[in-house]
Amino acid sequence: MVLAQPTLVLNRNWLPVQVTTVLAAICKVYHGGARIIDLRSEPSAHTHGDGTTHSHPHNHPHNDSDIDAHSRAHGRADADGREVETLTLQTRVLAKNDELANDNRSWLHDRGVAAVNLMSSPGAGKTTLLERTIRDTGAHRPVAVIEGDQETLLDAERIRRTGCAVVQINTGAGCHLDASMVRDATSTLDPATGSVIFIENVGNLVCPALFDLGESGKVVIISVTEGTDKPLKYPYMFAAADLIIVNKIDLLPYVDFDLDTCRTHAYAVNPRAKLVALSATTGENINSWYDWLATPS
Repeated sequence: MVLAQPTLVLNRNWLPVQVTTVLAAICKVYHGGARIIDLRSEPSAHTHGDGTTHSHPHNHPHNDSDIDAHSRAHGRADADGREVETLTLQTRVLAKNDELANDNRSWLHDRGVAAVNLMSSPGAGKTTLLERTIRDTGAHRPVAVIEGDQETLLDAERIRRTGCAVVQINTGAGCHLDASMVRDATSTLDPATGSVIFIENVGNLVCPALFDLGESGKVVIISVTEGTDKPLKYPYMFAAADLIIVNKIDLLPYVDFDLDTCRTHAYAVNPRAKLVALSATTGENINSWYDWLATPS
């Protein structure tokens, strides 16, 4: 079992994050260390050599080019007339992860190994889809699985019962896998040439979208029980996807879910993605998923 330190990240690669009255934001925690950016609610606050701290009015204009890698604060009044400071934080916080992800990608490519990052909210059916995929395709191509959960070995045990090699990563408080965790897990698995590694990420539709793992394909899975508007509510996740799977279509007669509307929302966010509707439980349209897997990335 691979144990990894939890990773907490506030914002994505160069993504502006709007926050009000922020005192401190932990931007990134890696193994054994933290990078902390302290954002003060007062604009233009600074400290002099004698230790005194004060601020000046922030009443000069900015051009967009002025905010490349620093915080900008402007005052405004809320409904009660109180001044509220809105800060824009733009900083590249994923550089280390990106470097490791590129190393992972090269390592996998040199061995002819494909890696597929499966992302979804909890309960969308990732593990059920993997169980069926391993049973149906494992005889034709070597398969290994990296399981990501905050706690327990439950999903890894399900995969192990299929006869597939599996490594469990427990992230603790972390809400996603990162490239360092995947590097350790792939080293443990030592996948055969020509195999495929399925990376079942921690279940949520936010954090996993921001982290490159070195995968050759990103797959987002939603189920018909979650609601038609998921692509609009979680656009960064769906924008990152190479394939969108709508699972549990066997339940369509019993839930309020419009597949055509969901497809329209998904393509509005990500027109390049392919969308496949299937049931991992019954096997309906499962071959569309297998066809995508067989297509070179």
